[in-house]
Parts: sequence; structure tokens; C-alpha cells
Amino acid sequence: MQRLEQLKKWLAEQYPGDEIQVEFAAADADFRRYFRAIWPDGATRIVMDAPPEHIGTDAYVQVRDIFSMVKVPRIDLRDREQGFIVMEDLGKVTYLAALQHDERPLVHRRLLEEALDTLVEIQKASQPGVLPEYDEALLTRELNLFTEWYCAKELGKPLDFKQRQLWDAGVKALLPALLAQPKVFVHRDFIVRNLMLTAGAPGVLDFQDAVYGPISYDAVSLLRDAFIEWEEEFVLDLAIRYWEKARAAGLPVPDAFDDFYRAFEWMGVQRHLKVAGIFSRLYHRDGKDKYRAEIPRFIKYLKRTTRRYSELAPFYQLLVELVGRDATDEELQSSYPVLGVKGS
Repeated sequence: MQRLEQLKKWLAEQYPGDEIQVEFAAADADFRRYFRAIWPDGATRIVMDAPPEHIGTDAYVQVRDIFSMVKVPRIDLRDREQGFIVMEDLGKVTYLAALQHDERPLVHRRLLEEALDTLVEIQKASQPGVLPEYDEALLTRELNLFTEWYCAKELGKPLDFKQRQLWDAGVKALLPALLAQPKVFVHRDFIVRNLMLTAGAPGVLDFQDAVYGPISYDAVSLLRDAFIEWEEEFVLDLAIRYWEKARAAGLPVPDAFDDFYRAFEWMGVQRHLKVAGIFSRLYHRDGKDKYRAEIPRFIKYLKRTTRRYSELAPFYQLLVELVGRDATDEELQSSYPVLGVKGS
């Protein structure tokens, strides 16, 4: 409450004489909160509250400028020391809300294709040396969130020696393939909760953690989402559409779609392991249970992919040891062959 009063006081100083109402709008998984400031004439802006003792605003401002080729919020005012930003309000309807409201496949396809068009625009502007590298050290730190928080805390099963060997073997197979992918600008959380339904093209939010890394990362973030799930055939079709759009734009995707889809799936393994760890950490360390119920979706994603590729079999074996077999495994056994190095 003290922080909110500080924000209101700051707003009153910036807009003297205006009777501004402030209401809660959203909160990130980190320390950021967002409020909607409402003027008497109905005009609105979003105010970011980023407590400077926990998180800064420099990265947000920097990446907003880098991603300005797509629809990102205009910044009107910023107080770097206090951690406040007044920005354009892109509305109240996220892509997630729109997709849940209208479940027709054609609507989902249209909205997701618009999101993929936006992703391609971001990637077309990519250049090295602008954003932090999504390097081996960062990829590995993110992977280790799974063992530290999901295995040890969520399941209460720290890895024993045999399980650690399986984990190490999986990581040894996975990391070189990810690092070999061509690099582009990576939003790093390009999901339907961070896209806003706005006229013409989606508004893009929560981009402050962007990096320069594997080209398949954002596509798999969008199509294998934490909060909504589509059938494999639907995901495959949209992955093909992204690949076609990327090729047409001159982006460095593989010439053969099979090679791209393999890279897409393997990148997904890293992201799914990371997010399962993050969602577990949010509950066990931060007391936030908002995302905990979504963790099983990522375990399903992980089982599906690691079962399909022989090199990733150590991950699949580890998952079965940790959580057991279920209907998902029977489905995989009957529907998906184990794939080898070439994915064929």
C-alpha cells in the first residue's frame, strides 16, 4: 500500500490539477505491477511500478526502442529513480482472453498468424551486439531451475546419482543443438498473455528480458503455451506457416522444414524445463500459486518430445522415474515413434 500511495503522489505531481483515478491492471511474475490511470474525460494510461530495490526500468526502455518496429507501448513519462513509467494503454483484452472467449479454430489460426507475422518483424531487425547473448551459461542456468525447484521442491525428489546421470546425458545432447541454431532477437516470453488484441496487429508486452539467441525460441513459446494448449496437428500447421513466413523474409531458418521442426521441438524442451522450474519457484519461494496448476502441461509437453527423439531419451526416462507413467505415455507409445538423429 505504501508503494501505491507513492505512485499516486508521483502522478499528482506530474499531472497537477487532474483528478486521476488509479486501478490495478496486472502483475508480472517478478516484482512489477501495472496500474491503469483514468482521467475524467475517459482517457487512460498504464503506469508501471518497478520497485528500484528489486528491479530496474532501463532494460524495458531499451528493448521497447529496439522493438519499436512492432506495436509496443509508447512511453510518456519515466522516473528512473522511483521506478515509475507512464505509458500508452493498449487495452484490456489479451490474446489469451480473446482465444478463450472464441474457441473457433479459424479465429485461433488468424490471431496466431498475426502474432507470427509480428514475430517475423522483430526477427528481421536482428543484429548481434545489441541485446545480451542467450549463451550456454544462461541456457544452463535456466535448465537447472528444473532440478532445483521442480524436482527438489515441487516433487520433493532431489536427483539421486543415477538420475543425475540421466539429467547430465540429456543436457549434453540438448545444449549443443540449441547453441547451433542461428541467432535472432528473442522476446523470451512471446506468449498469448503478453500479446494484446489491438487493431491491425497485436500489441507486444513484457519484452524487457529480450536476448539474442536461437531462432526457434519465440515460435515454440507461442505455440506450446503455458496457459492454452492446441492439438499437435494445429501446432504443426502453424509451425509450417511460421517457417514459410521466415523463409520469405530471408530469416536464417533451415531449408528443410523437418530440420526446423526438430530444432523447434528441442528448443521447447529447454523452455519447458525452465518454466516448470520457474512456476515451482514462484510457489515454493515466493508464495505465488497462480501458475502452479499449469506445470503438468509442461510435463506433458516434455514427455511428448523427449519420447520422440532417441538422443533425448534420458530426459524421458528421468521424467518417468520422477512422475511415473500415465495416459500420456500410453498415447505416446501408440501414436509417436521414437525418432533418431534426423527426425525421420
